[in-house]
Amino acid sequence: MSISVGDKIPDTTLIKPTSDGPEKLQSSDFFKGRKVALFAVPGAYTPTCSAKHLPSFEENASSLKEKGVDEIACVSVNDPFVMGAWKDHTGAKEVTMLADGNGDFAEALGLTMDGSGFGLGQRSQRYSMLVDDGVVKQLNVEQPGDYSVSSAEHMLEQM
Repeated sequence: MSISVGDKIPDTTLIKPTSDGPEKLQSSDFFKGRKVALFAVPGAYTPTCSAKHLPSFEENASSLKEKGVDEIACVSVNDPFVMGAWKDHTGAKEVTMLADGNGDFAEALGLTMDGSGFGLGQRSQRYSMLVDDGVVKQLNVEQPGDYSVSSAEHMLEQM
């Protein structure tokens, strides 16, 4: 069963790439007391993720913040070194990268997908959610292979 609007974010460990190296953090602490626009991608450097999903949140960061978002974050079942390199490679400045290397966060949310057919193994589904003080206020999960409802533009229309 997957997470729903009104549910509290499960508490798992995520890893944030920083200039000082990987920093472990608890999801409960990350979302506590603030409004976060979170989006998940099946993998860093994958075509839709790099060409559309990450850029949509980077380009709409100021509009999201004008609507009360404190932080924009991207999570993927990748290691923190890949997430940090992807951020550097794309020049993303407004999005905090979060690594869910073992997929624990995706699994706790009930939003995993099997990418074995593409050599990816278990990954996160593509989605976006607005989380306010640890509670899901919006949830937009894509159908397999789609990219529309998880965009920053769609999130802004909902706000």
